[in-house]
Amino acid sequence: MFIIIFPKLFTKNFRGLTVFPFIFLKDKATKENQIVIFHERIHLRQQLEMLWIPFFLWYVIEFLIRWIKYKDAHLAYMNISFEREAYSNESNFDYLKKRSFWRFTKYL
Repeated sequence: MFIIIFPKLFTKNFRGLTVFPFIFLKDKATKENQIVIFHERIHLRQQLEMLWIPFFLWYVIEFLIRWIKYKDAHLAYMNISFEREAYSNESNFDYLKKRSFWRFTKYL
């Protein structure tokens, strides 16, 4: 895992982005936020399980389906199974120790 501060990559609402093996963060303060870092570490695990390209294809397709369903980009993003898993468990720092393979499918 490599953490890179890259503020120009983000809009005002996003603080982190994971592209295995990198975690890109909006600013140095975010690097100190353990919840954000753990959220992104969950995405690292998801990307390892699915491999890089299938993960992002699934992510984009699921986002588009949910965007059509909800007609709201933010609501679509919040309902992507990968995001639902990460947000639901970002405060449970033991989660990755016990997480089962392809656990994100529970959040479909």
